[in-house]
Parts: sequence; structure tokens; C-alpha cells
Amino acid sequence: MREERLVTNEMVRLPQRERDSHKGDYGKLLIVAGSEGYTGAPVFAAQGALRSGAGLVYLGVPRDVYPMVATRCSSAMPFPLLDDTEQLVERARSCDVVLAGPGMGRSPRAQQIVFRLMEDIEGPLVLDADGLNALEGQTQRLRARTELTVLTPHDGEFARLAGCSLPLNDRVEQAAELAQDTGCVVVLKGHETLTVDPQGRVWRNTTGNPGMAKGGSGDILAGMIASLLGQKQLTGCVSCPGELVAWAVYLHGAAGDAAAAQYGEYGMLPDDTLAAVAGVLQTHIQAEL
Repeated sequence: MREERLVTNEMVRLPQRERDSHKGDYGKLLIVAGSEGYTGAPVFAAQGALRSGAGLVYLGVPRDVYPMVATRCSSAMPFPLLDDTEQLVERARSCDVVLAGPGMGRSPRAQQIVFRLMEDIEGPLVLDADGLNALEGQTQRLRARTELTVLTPHDGEFARLAGCSLPLNDRVEQAAELAQDTGCVVVLKGHETLTVDPQGRVWRNTTGNPGMAKGGSGDILAGMIASLLGQKQLTGCVSCPGELVAWAVYLHGAAGDAAAAQYGEYGMLPDDTLAAVAGVLQTHIQAEL
């Protein structure tokens, strides 16, 4: 049995922001997301990042969906993706964290983008949804990365990545094996979401509810994970990056619980979870000494 740590309310303590800080201190993020028919995913990911404190969020989406996404983003900075990925890679290199995958679709183009980002950026990379699907049968590519990589699969995506069958028979051990094999932090989503790092440390989440089982919830979580990883003032509050990822999972679930308390598990929407994020974070800010 591996030693597990429960992520509880007392564990998550956000520091006060310095009075003389600026947006650069809170992370410059690049999110690559969206495709025809999936215009909500990039918006949810960007808003999840911004609501959880990110300083700047660039949002790259396919040209054909750019007008729809742009009209829904007042705080993020969307831009259309070009056929040549070189400009995208250059922008990614200037950012603190990159998130790729929400709503990208399973296409050769999406896979090309994911592989270029994996190979050519040195900072933290979060792969979600179709960013994970691009790696089916190709997880060996992850071992070449030396910087932090976070994978956020649900059970079906996990089975495709790990080449195993469903249902998963031992979520902790299987997530730990994938983390060790790939050198990545693995967030295995579901009831009591697990965060596991390559060293075998396990954080079991204690928040969240079945009302969050709706499209868009995972996009918000991916944005929140990228956001927390990009905030310099948070890195000194945890023992390792995996713990900070586990904080994001906890805060996301707590926002979902707040939404469920107001609207009920049947009627709540991902928008309601998103709206609750700011209030949840506020309750976790440490008082100044």
C-alpha cells in the first residue's frame, strides 16, 4: 500500500498578494484549445485560469472558431492559430505555463501541435482531453521532457494512455505506474480524484460532487491547474509541484460543492462552478501576520 495524503481544507493556504506585485508575478499562460463544435472548452479553461489568479492568459484557437471564442473572452487574449506552428511555439516559449488539449479534437493537426509543444518548450506543460488523446500509443515521448508535465485523464483517457482495460482495478497503483513510467504528475479524475507524482506521492481529494459530471468541468480544472503552477508566490507554499496540482483539484471541487449547495447537483452548470471559484479562493487566503 502506498502512503496517501488527504487534501483537506486546512492544507490549502494561499498567501496574501504583495502590494507592489504586478501581473507578471502571477503567471503568463498559453492555452491551446478548441475546434469546430467545441468552442466552450477554451473559454472555460481560460476563465478557470483567470478566476484562480493567473496574470495573463493567451488563448490560441483554430481560425474558424476564433470569432465565436473572441466574443466570449473579455479578460483572456484569444488569437487565431496559423498553419505554421512556429509562431505558436515562440509564444509558448515566452510563457510560464502551457495548457494544451481542451476541445482540440482528435486530428493530425492537434497531434502535431501537441508534439511540437512537448518537444520545443522548456516550462511546465499541462495536457488535458485531446492533448492526452494525441498521446495514445506514444507515451514514450513524455519521457524526453525534463520539465514538469501534468496529465489530467478521466478513466477512459487513462485507459487509452496506459493501454489497460476498464474498469480500472486499482486506481492508486495504476496512476502511480503511469506517473513513474512517464515522469509526469498524473491527475486521475473521478470520485476522490487522485494526484500522483513520479516519486509515488499520492494526494486524494476530498471535495467535489456528481453535479460536476457535465461537459466543461474538466476544462475549468485544467485552467486552474495551469494557473496555480504559474503563480510564483505559490511555489514556496508547497513541498513539490504535485502538491500544488492537488490544491487546484481541491479548490475546483470546493467550487463545485458551493455550486451544488446553491443550485443542486441536477441543475448546477459548469458556469456555476466557475462563478464560485473566486469565493472559494477567498476563504483560503491566509490572514497577514
